[in-house]
Amino acid sequence: MEGYQLFITKVYKKTGIDLSSYKERQMKRRIESLITRNNFPTYDLYYNAINQDKKLLDEFINYLTINVSEFYRNPQQWEILNSEIIPNLLKTRKKLKIWSSACSTGEECYSLVMALSKFYPLKDIEVLATDIDEGAITKAQLGVYTPKSVENLPNEFIERFFTLQSERFMISGDIKNRVRFKKLNLIEDAYPSDCDLILCRNVMIYFTEETKSKMYQKFHDALGSDGILFVGSTEQIILPHRYNLSPLKTFFYQKSNR
Repeated sequence: MEGYQLFITKVYKKTGIDLSSYKERQMKRRIESLITRNNFPTYDLYYNAINQDKKLLDEFINYLTINVSEFYRNPQQWEILNSEIIPNLLKTRKKLKIWSSACSTGEECYSLVMALSKFYPLKDIEVLATDIDEGAITKAQLGVYTPKSVENLPNEFIERFFTLQSERFMISGDIKNRVRFKKLNLIEDAYPSDCDLILCRNVMIYFTEETKSKMYQKFHDALGSDGILFVGSTEQIILPHRYNLSPLKTFFYQKSNR
């Protein structure tokens, strides 16, 4: 299917999403699958449709941003976060400034609030959660989840912070109120500053090496002194010292002094 380069130029102008920063073969395969499913023969005709139809545009962005998530995804890594990373950070801080940088439908940022509730009162917890997909943020703010999405959570959290209704788990307002959601494009937008802990998990695998390099530097700059970057289980950073990051544990990197 021809017309990809012109399509990504138009999409960037309309949405601010730079598809050239993503691995081309992977992204083309995903988009062409969506185009075919919607019965459009060309990129051009598909773009004209999403340009005029907000529902189609929302579907495109949601599909593009690959929203797959669950509470306590990769539980062994959350165990390290809870038993070592958070306690060590709290040795020099009363509370933590935390950024969930690709929060998807909310499982990660709400997991963080529940984890932090073991260390200090809920009223003192605040997590910034960002995503490029406004549809995903809307779902996160609703806080309604399937049984499968909570299966890795400790039972004490399920019993304390969820209500089961019609085979769906509704997260409590006490948890939802501790998260501040914001739309943010990790490629284009400015990052927050002085974060003690940043999570960027299962996102970087979709980007080109050049884009990843720029983002790792931006994550370094967004961390406060001795802050921690927590990455996904397939996203270990090659030569982290290039970005002034030091391996702390597998999937955890600490900001180094320049």
